[in-house]
Parts: sequence; structure tokens; C-alpha cells
Amino acid sequence: MAVANFPALQFKTCDIFGKCFKFLPLQNRNLFVKTLVVEARANTRTESAKIRNRRMLKKFNGTPRRPRLSVFCSEKQLYAMLVDDKNKKCLFYGSTLQKSIRDDPACTTIEAAKRVGEELVKACVDLNINEISYYDRNGFARGERMQAFEIAIANFGFLPR
Repeated sequence: MAVANFPALQFKTCDIFGKCFKFLPLQNRNLFVKTLVVEARANTRTESAKIRNRRMLKKFNGTPRRPRLSVFCSEKQLYAMLVDDKNKKCLFYGSTLQKSIRDDPACTTIEAAKRVGEELVKACVDLNINEISYYDRNGFARGERMQAFEIAIANFGFLPR
């Protein structure tokens, strides 16, 4: 059998349907126009407390003789640490959750925060620490627990009155 070579037939859409249609490619069919939204940058006074705190930690580092006092205040509790940043050690840790602070006699979290401050002062006397390099509140506002803690350590001379 002989195989005949015929040239390939080429049709345009105009020839088949009678009218020329222009088809858009599939990716361009669904055009969504997104509006440009320009937002102003936040005011520096209202910037994130964590961002401010990270920037301050670059400037103030604790040493064994002048540690950094870091205080974290959750919704119900207060945690305080004396940190030696050069040797990466925690010299003192106290919280309102500790049974030694909370139990004798039983007290509220505000009274426990005051006791944490008193325990911190006792630890500073034992470690011969007379001043701190930086009081790090981690951007937290001074609530009732924080104020009770600050009063206890201000009597020792860590904070200006």
C-alpha cells in the first residue's frame, strides 16, 4: 500500500465559524484589580513595647557586680530576675508563685509581689550588689503588682523615688 503525503490542513477560527473571535489566554481572563492601600507608619510613642525593649537591651548589659533587673508581669503573677549578661547567668529568681513567698502567711498577689521585692533585696545583700545596671520592665505598665514590687526595692536604693 502506498502512503500519500498530503499537506496538513490549517483552519482559522474565522473559516469555521464565519466570524473572527479573539480568545484571551486563560491566565488573563480573570483580571482582578487590587486597590493600593497606603498605611502610615505607627507613631514612635506607640511603637511596640517589645521592639523598644530589644533596642534598650543592646545598650544595657548586666555584670556580676551590676546585674540587670528583669521583671515580667503576667495577668495574675509577677516574676523577677537578676541577670548577669556577661556570664549568661541568673543571679536571683523570684515569683509570686513560689510557695516560700506565698504561704507564710497566705497572701494576695500584690502582697506576694512586695515579698518578692524583699527577697530580691536579701539576695542582693548576700551577693554584695549595691546597684543595678538597668531596670527592665519588658515594656509592661506599672500596675498594682509592679508598684508593690517597686516600692520594696526602692527602699533599698535600686530605684529613684
